[in-house]
Amino acid sequence: MASSDDVEGSLTPVDFIQLQHYMEESSLRVKDVIKEFQPGGRLAQHSFGECVDALGFCLFLKTYLEVDDFPEDFCQRLFRYFQQVEQDGATKSPLPKGGGVFLRDVSCYFSVLEEAQPREKLEFTFKLYDKDCNGLLDSSEVDRIITQMMRAADYLGWDVTELRPVLKDMMTAIDVDDSETVTLEEWVKGGMNNVPLLVLLGLKVGKYMFYHVFLLASCMYTVHSRCANKNPEPCARTFVKSKQETGKAVHDWIKADSNSSKCQVCFKKIKTLAGRRCVWCREMRHEDCVLSGLTKCDCGPLKDHILPPWAIYTVSKEEDTSLLNVTPDGHILQIVPIPDTNPLLVFVNPKSGGKQGERVLRKFQGLLNPRQVYNLSNGGPAPGLHFFRSLHHYRILVCGGDGTVGWLLDAIDKADLQVHPPVAVLPLGTGNDLARCLRWGGGYEGSDLREILKEIEVGKVIPLDRWSIQVIPNDPQEPCDPVPYEIINNYFSIGVVSHKLSWKDAHHTRMKNKLWYFELATSESISASCKKLKDCLTVECCGRHLDLSSSSLEGIAILNIPSMHGGSNLWGESKKSDGLAEPGHDEVITDHELLKTVTQDISDKRFEVVGLEGVLEMGQIYTGLKSAGHRLAQTSQVTIRTTKALPMQIDGEPWMQPPCTIHITHKNQANMLMAAPTKPSGFFHLK
Repeated sequence: MASSDDVEGSLTPVDFIQLQHYMEESSLRVKDVIKEFQPGGRLAQHSFGECVDALGFCLFLKTYLEVDDFPEDFCQRLFRYFQQVEQDGATKSPLPKGGGVFLRDVSCYFSVLEEAQPREKLEFTFKLYDKDCNGLLDSSEVDRIITQMMRAADYLGWDVTELRPVLKDMMTAIDVDDSETVTLEEWVKGGMNNVPLLVLLGLKVGKYMFYHVFLLASCMYTVHSRCANKNPEPCARTFVKSKQETGKAVHDWIKADSNSSKCQVCFKKIKTLAGRRCVWCREMRHEDCVLSGLTKCDCGPLKDHILPPWAIYTVSKEEDTSLLNVTPDGHILQIVPIPDTNPLLVFVNPKSGGKQGERVLRKFQGLLNPRQVYNLSNGGPAPGLHFFRSLHHYRILVCGGDGTVGWLLDAIDKADLQVHPPVAVLPLGTGNDLARCLRWGGGYEGSDLREILKEIEVGKVIPLDRWSIQVIPNDPQEPCDPVPYEIINNYFSIGVVSHKLSWKDAHHTRMKNKLWYFELATSESISASCKKLKDCLTVECCGRHLDLSSSSLEGIAILNIPSMHGGSNLWGESKKSDGLAEPGHDEVITDHELLKTVTQDISDKRFEVVGLEGVLEMGQIYTGLKSAGHRLAQTSQVTIRTTKALPMQIDGEPWMQPPCTIHITHKNQANMLMAAPTKPSGFFHLK
């Protein structure tokens, strides 16, 4: 387990890895085991107030880890460790005769290793440290939490030299009413929006972080199974310690499987596991040739995307007081620009596409600097946007569905950036209408991410219109569902095109959705709530009322992009204009013949209004049996008034809306990256 050289009361990385392995095999939760030591529990005789003795501690481990043969020497080392940290923490509460450890600190330490929902973990931690059970955390209890987080950070291998004052500031910020006490409500609300605090309490710490803190994907070690528990070499750096060290582009070598590669210095074959690879440029060399070749690193094929460590440096809390700059591992980092590059800021929604998002996250952490790859589950887009705020030339890649893209675009609006970088999309999951329109496809299918990075390099910047939507209920007191968004990126709809469809799109394959449309259309008539739509709403485009009397519509859609419900184009193909001039941006077009020639453009500050006669027609369009709906107008603003409750939808999110007035106006334009057209295939270039 531990060598004789190990310091008394400390744990080695090997101990830590093995402890995590035990926990992965256990099905119990630490909070459940604690109950066994409380009055009436089967292990209560081993607890002395807030403490447990050595035997009780051993029984705690065996119960919690569900192992009867837990190594005795490891148990003793853990017990001595907790005794040592209690002494270092200057605990005022008396320890039991013969020595012991505080059960609350032991349990909180192990809870750091557990996975749990953020709110659940925060509530549990609050109760754990609310020593007098008065529903408040006073200054002494807050200090205990900070001490515990410092221990967790130290164990995770983080730089803790300047962490304590940062943690104190975090805790002060949580006390929003400046009462010098923290309520459960303040604790949960503050903690849910505080990435470093969440991580240090263990809420988002997975097994990969314990092996190499956050940088496992960057290291990408290849080792024998018998060597896995040995102390590995340090991971490659991801930043430098001071601004003076920036700009020094040197290689970072790690041991790597050569895969029979040739050394790029002597050009001889490298034996398996006998070579070194630069993390950034991927150059391979013999260990003996590492110092012989060029020392300057150009970051290789991905140099236009990589934010190298020599572009990132640490600063003190006095230099930068923003909590957004505190990384999950306790650093305060800033960026210096690298000439002639466009570093890629990557956001990944790990919840998109099942496990697909998690795999994409890990892959990008290996291809790029992990400091430029953000998990959106940990604080959303704001920390990443703030980190890159000093750069004038960079791109963004968002990995997720249309909802994730909208989330990011809203965050860019709120971030008050010097520049609005272009955004590319890696579509995860199903639907992905915006990604389809930008030629990124309907869903990621596991292709090499390096090829996607190459496509981003040659992507074309194109502005995307975004629309403000204001829904004003006729009766503000009438109960109703919340309106999901205030901005439309893709489309808005009323009636059959909104009724029940969105719930299906999120959980079914495209073929199942086709069958579902037909089943709904043929098994029963559409809900009476959507019939005779013209009798319960009016549509006004730029002050001009639309005449809806000529057709029996049951749905109306406002289209910003030529894709809806996973690829359906309700506007359809347009005829050639025969030399007719394109209308101005502020004009409204309602003439039936002229509308036949109008094309869709996601950058023209106009949207298209389409009518549908029923769910059968929607199903025919969706399955390709019909080309489009009824073109009603192209306009730059619209006002819709309804007189009864109707199903509505914004960008795939549905709700039932009581009578209201709806205003849709142009908000702004977002810079998006459009992929190059797919090369035609086949001799006759047929698709």
